[in-house]
Amino acid sequence: MNTTQTNSHGCGGGGTCGCGYKAVDAASITIASINGITLHAAGQRPDEESLRELAYTELLRQQAVTSGLLPRKNVREAPELDEVERTMLEAMVDAAVQVPAPTFDECQRYFDARKTQYVVGQAVHLRHILFAVTPGVNVQALSVHADKALISLLGRDVPGDLFGKLAGELSNCPNSTQGGDLGWVGPQDCAPELATTLFFQSEVPVGLGVQPRLIHTRFGFHIIDVLERRDGKTLAFDEVRERVAAQLAMQSRAKALHQYMSLLVGQALVEGIALDAADSPLVQ
Repeated sequence: MNTTQTNSHGCGGGGTCGCGYKAVDAASITIASINGITLHAAGQRPDEESLRELAYTELLRQQAVTSGLLPRKNVREAPELDEVERTMLEAMVDAAVQVPAPTFDECQRYFDARKTQYVVGQAVHLRHILFAVTPGVNVQALSVHADKALISLLGRDVPGDLFGKLAGELSNCPNSTQGGDLGWVGPQDCAPELATTLFFQSEVPVGLGVQPRLIHTRFGFHIIDVLERRDGKTLAFDEVRERVAAQLAMQSRAKALHQYMSLLVGQALVEGIALDAADSPLVQ
């Protein structure tokens, strides 16, 4: 029987390592296709991200053929595109997803609603205890464990050295040997989820001391202790107007591009892969 081997963790340790390595019958692997044009060879299905990229590229190629921008090819599997063909697809997309430049009032409203994103010089001196979420970990049990540690730090008459001791005992971060001290950090130095909580959550900045809730980021659960804060300076609208306009234009283009691709998906016969589809015309 023809088989192909998959290893979700990539350890290469074989069938005895316990990491999820297994043999898969190649005949059981679904072949993805767009309007009957396959995206990969039998038994050689790419990872989902690569497969989606192949699918969207083939959708665009077929649209370019329909529009007379590329010659029709007698193929059963999606062909690789050369640089000229890719440039043609980019030009076709640019023509299809043109969006108007944001107005002055739109930029002003965007700025007024997000002033915390236009502050320079802000930083916090903080320390943390990280409960890392790793493959196979029981996330619920880990959260309970982290909550217990947080509660012990929020009680009355908490010893001043307790945070550092718990960081040394519990934290999965390398700075646990320094009591979890991260020093001074700005928004650009944090995981996005942590930056949102510390700098962008509201007009009222996060207070000093141990924060009353766990902060969940892509790395795990954090107990955060804010030791000091530099508030920084909010830039005036005129200073960031061009930056705001660029951000709005980028968002509008991303939305229009998503709508365009969804429309192509809705008009195609897509098999073996899930793609977002729409049955309405492109909304500018």
